[in-house]
Amino acid sequence: MKKELKIFLASPRGFCAGVDRAIEIVNKALNKYGSPVYVRHEIVHNKQVVEDLRNRGAIFIEELSEIKDHSRPVIFSAHGVPKSVPAEAIDKKLNYVDATCPLVSKVHRESEQLYKKGYDIILIGHNHHPEVIGTMGQLPVGSIKLVETIKDVENINLADLKKPLAYITQTTLSVDDTKEIIDLLKKKFPNIKGPIKEDICYATTNRQMAVKEIAKNCDLFFVIGSRNSSNSVRLVEVAKKAGCKNSYLMHHGKKLPLNEIEKSNAIGISSGASAPEGLVQNLIKEIKENFKVSIVEIKVAEEKVVFKLPKELN
Repeated sequence: MKKELKIFLASPRGFCAGVDRAIEIVNKALNKYGSPVYVRHEIVHNKQVVEDLRNRGAIFIEELSEIKDHSRPVIFSAHGVPKSVPAEAIDKKLNYVDATCPLVSKVHRESEQLYKKGYDIILIGHNHHPEVIGTMGQLPVGSIKLVETIKDVENINLADLKKPLAYITQTTLSVDDTKEIIDLLKKKFPNIKGPIKEDICYATTNRQMAVKEIAKNCDLFFVIGSRNSSNSVRLVEVAKKAGCKNSYLMHHGKKLPLNEIEKSNAIGISSGASAPEGLVQNLIKEIKENFKVSIVEIKVAEEKVVFKLPKELN
């Protein structure tokens, strides 16, 4: 007799509009130009997506210097790139297509406008993440100060600040953690200027809301996503904070912990913004092979956002 198990399925989950657009850009480029098409950095942080596109003829590189055939197009990933990258592409006479998520591009424009108006800029984000590298690379070195934690804010020396202060944020952070940092920044610098509309993207916010709604009722929580996917890792943190200590990132190659499931009555499942829905269904199928499952989908928001493709691919 199979043990009965309830699965709470978070909605929205999985692909966001920016990821959909980036994958579509690579597919359209392959259709238009044939293979190979170069892609600078993983187009989105998901192994299956990258492998599928590699099988279609995409060649993934980290630097433009790796491109062997300059007659082939190169696509910049959804995370965005420093200004030096398109400049290098022009210098090398490369045909490039920019798949930067429009919500990341919005943060880039904000940083440029603040810089022109004479602000010192603080970026709340994770060091070495490609989105942060891209945002900091919009301006001359030293124009943006990165803060990752409350401690970083406490360590900001008031004497170093000669100009008015503003902050921007990485789009895929934890909504709650960012709020703590922003609250402290506002307390320490009462005149600090924030974005007109917050930088954390709608999809990140919605996925975190759905996980929060479910996690408190779960003995175990699975988030499907890659280890280098910031938004997926944040979802695991959100689930733990919301009350489900046994929350795990189900990344490529991670085995389903059947012993843990055996001890549980209710399981939560979500997926990061770059994880295909097929991976969610495969996980549910694997659980169903071992347990008697009933599924309850909890929807906290309706997403209808669609981003236009670059005109050169239409």
